[in-house]
Amino acid sequence: MGSGIDFGEFDEGRGVNYWELDRALQRELERIYTDSEFEWAESRLSTFGRTVGHKIADNADYIDDNGPVLESYDKHGEIQNYVRYPAEQHEDEELAYEAGIVADSFHAPPGREGPMPFSHNLAMQYLLCYADPGFDCPVAMTTGAALVLEKFGDEDLEPYYRALTSRDYDDLVEGAMFLTEKQGGSDVGANETSATYDEESGYWRLEGEKWFCSNIDAEGTLALARTEGAPEGTAGLSLFLVPHADPDGGVTTKRERRDRGIEEGGDPLASGGNTRLPPEELNDQYYRRLKDKLGTISVPTGEVEFTGAKAILVGEEQNGFTQMAEMLNIERLSNAAASCGIMGRALLESRIYAANREAFGKTIDQYPLMKADLVDMTVDHEAATAFTFEAARLFSERERAERAKRADGTADGDGETDTAVPTEAGDAYRLMRLLIPIAKARTARMAVDTASYAMEVHGGNGYVNDFVTNRLLRDAQVLPIWEGTENILSLDVLRALEREEAHEPFLEVVQERLDGVDHSALEETAEIVESEYNDLATAMATLAGEDPDYAQLSAKRLAHYIFDVFTAALLLEQAQTALEDGNGRMALLAKRFVANELEEREARGIADGERLPLEHFDAIVRFESVEPERLSESVPADD
Repeated sequence: MGSGIDFGEFDEGRGVNYWELDRALQRELERIYTDSEFEWAESRLSTFGRTVGHKIADNADYIDDNGPVLESYDKHGEIQNYVRYPAEQHEDEELAYEAGIVADSFHAPPGREGPMPFSHNLAMQYLLCYADPGFDCPVAMTTGAALVLEKFGDEDLEPYYRALTSRDYDDLVEGAMFLTEKQGGSDVGANETSATYDEESGYWRLEGEKWFCSNIDAEGTLALARTEGAPEGTAGLSLFLVPHADPDGGVTTKRERRDRGIEEGGDPLASGGNTRLPPEELNDQYYRRLKDKLGTISVPTGEVEFTGAKAILVGEEQNGFTQMAEMLNIERLSNAAASCGIMGRALLESRIYAANREAFGKTIDQYPLMKADLVDMTVDHEAATAFTFEAARLFSERERAERAKRADGTADGDGETDTAVPTEAGDAYRLMRLLIPIAKARTARMAVDTASYAMEVHGGNGYVNDFVTNRLLRDAQVLPIWEGTENILSLDVLRALEREEAHEPFLEVVQERLDGVDHSALEETAEIVESEYNDLATAMATLAGEDPDYAQLSAKRLAHYIFDVFTAALLLEQAQTALEDGNGRMALLAKRFVANELEEREARGIADGERLPLEHFDAIVRFESVEPERLSESVPADD
């Protein structure tokens, strides 16, 4: 991928092209895309990376200080459920959606015969999160809602599906997912919202409240509710689409919402298309208040009361939780992609600052401790990105297989393929089920740590709201909470191992990768990973025979262990390929990751003479190529 990057040429991490500066993302997409996909996508990702780096990055800082405001009532005391957005937010929405961030993975984009894989959607979300992880939340939920309707929707929902996947911003509806209730939280089975069929209107009517509703005024929201006579727990939940406006008026797109508001005396001069719908055109719900959040200010998150809201049943009654789980898969991957994007921006800001900030006569990136810090931040970012996009590749593979099944009529009644059969697609599903919760859990924590340290690199400035590192940390802090806490995700890992027997494809894939590593420069590192792989297999077998309490006690440690071993094998495989192509950089990165996460080092490594950050700083942090022969050379210490 060419010569290294001189980060000293930049003043800060804005006004740049994020795609061009993120060679880790370039490498991962080139690995998981087909040649034709990458050839088509490269220029478009570059264009989008420039848009995010210039326009959206600047808008995001303004929106963080001037975020959406809820005006629940109009001047006559009528409920209006009106969220006022700054004009910059509408501009960002139009830029992102018309770039195909959602549409390209559902419909053939210009220049292609079929849709792009979902990994392309996630790559664009990743780039968007360099600037605004808050705005990425509506993008992710729009993607998830569209996926659910593609799988389970009927002719009544087809217009909403088309609008969710529109490339034209005027014809778009955004999606949301109202899942959490005050009394339940992560215990979704405790949800109390009820649904009753209304013969007169032809719609279901929802009653109840949702406690943590992001993108509160989305035009098409998915919500779980319990129909009359349904059993307790998740088994009794059904899934509904709840429009923002009264659905009797048809699908209310961005254009319809704007035009109808103007016609009824809304404010035609409101910035960015802000318009109120007349109270009589709203669905029967009440947006009670917005949460006063630490970060992700650009997405309005609040509390909603359903007061007989009209809703459309999605799929079959009492199958709602299973259907919502399909949305959770892409949402959790979106969360991981957002984590990697935040890490990428935090690392970029740190590289630039360290290359320009002088202290005691030289730039701070020349000091050994800062070299080590930037090396390890780079390793963490690239490890997180590799794991996330491998999980994204498996998810994309599974979704393509399902689409093919639906196209030829061999899917089952729920739109699912048979994932129990040990076919290639079935193995991809089982492995995906294991990796997705781990990707979300581990990368979220890494994003918080990386953003926090980026603040430290900047010193006092990093703690001040004038600098982006302050917002990156505030935005990152929600990522371990969204779409399931680490404890919930760790329990999901146990379920994947027990129900899907996901350990089988996992162990097979890791062993295949390790078997393909034979370069002498990787020998020592590969031996460490092989040993840890065997220990991990023993740990999995041990937990399978233990009582549930002990298994749960060890679940979080197991999830992290799986991440470390799988990522190490993945990085070694990439290092082997790069060495064969004449570049040793990935070998250095793999070695450092294994040393940090898997290797047992005497005296915590202090006495082993390891000098990798000093000898290979430019290779790892600035992406300079390294001749494989140099990996075995002894480089003299700096004076």
